[in-house]
Amino acid sequence: MFYGGVIVSFFSDKWRGIILCAVLAVPCWFLGKLVPVVGAPVFAILLGMLVALVWPVEAAFKSGVGFVSKKVLQYAVILLGFGLNISVVLATGKQSLPIIVCTIATSLIVAYVLHKVMKIPGKISTLIGVGSSICGGSAVAATAPVIKADDEEVAQAISVIFFFNVLAALLFPWLGTVLGFSTTSGEAFGIFAGTAVNDTSSVTATAATWDAMFGLGTATLDKAVTVKLTRTLAIIPITLVLGYLVGKREQGANHEVNIRSIVPSFILYFVLASLITTLATSMGVVAEVFAPLKWLSKFFIVMAMAAVGLNTNIVKLVTTSSKPLGLGLGCWAGITFVSLLLQHLLNLW
Repeated sequence: MFYGGVIVSFFSDKWRGIILCAVLAVPCWFLGKLVPVVGAPVFAILLGMLVALVWPVEAAFKSGVGFVSKKVLQYAVILLGFGLNISVVLATGKQSLPIIVCTIATSLIVAYVLHKVMKIPGKISTLIGVGSSICGGSAVAATAPVIKADDEEVAQAISVIFFFNVLAALLFPWLGTVLGFSTTSGEAFGIFAGTAVNDTSSVTATAATWDAMFGLGTATLDKAVTVKLTRTLAIIPITLVLGYLVGKREQGANHEVNIRSIVPSFILYFVLASLITTLATSMGVVAEVFAPLKWLSKFFIVMAMAAVGLNTNIVKLVTTSSKPLGLGLGCWAGITFVSLLLQHLLNLW
């Protein structure tokens, strides 16, 4: 009876906000399918901000909206782990591993330098640097709770990453033809798209465009998605390091850091989910078994972004975005240059 009462009390407090976010997420999910270069999470943030502009979230909804933007976002990251077969990703993505490591390092270094030079808040700089270097919205979703970023910082980072995703999807196929990428194989352009485009939806759109331009079926897309999944694995070490640094700062430089207290539990569950997937598939379980969990992860992210939008002041976002856009441009340009340079040096292009 006690636990039943706790559950009823929990949902009586939060159900309105949860349902609101789910209702907003549904049309955005389908819009994301129609316009993959934008993606459902961006549509959800925009819709949430527009709703908040004309109808500020009432007190009865706030608890549920806050729950979705924080806890449901963490659940999405955990479920994301069921889409990662670590052994397969590393086996097929090892060719591009040096490029991935160098592009990630470039983005993080550029973000740190511009954070200092342009005096951009540290949390926004971290989110943009990590999101640009790893996997866009998913990386922001994993990093935001670790560094304790608020919803407006998340919205700003996602908006910046979205802007350069669109530019990449529009410009990179043209750039590939100018630079002389092979038009009979999707290998080189697939590696380029997988290492230089931020978000999975935009990687898919960019690679699919190259396939369509030169009649390559899904050759470019398959390569790009594999490389992108390899990049996604970097979420694990980066969030653990960020958790350590945040904990060190909060506990004091001379204080002994308690690793258990600074490593977010949802990251550990994400790792566990990845290991379960890897072990299960090695024992003969087909990957499609985990498809519903992967779908649920993506939908949870869309719900969470709707919640973020509901908690974001769109006017303030627009008026304070110039410096973060400059930082995003620096990360994007650095990643693109290093990806192209290393492919050329490694004779992949």
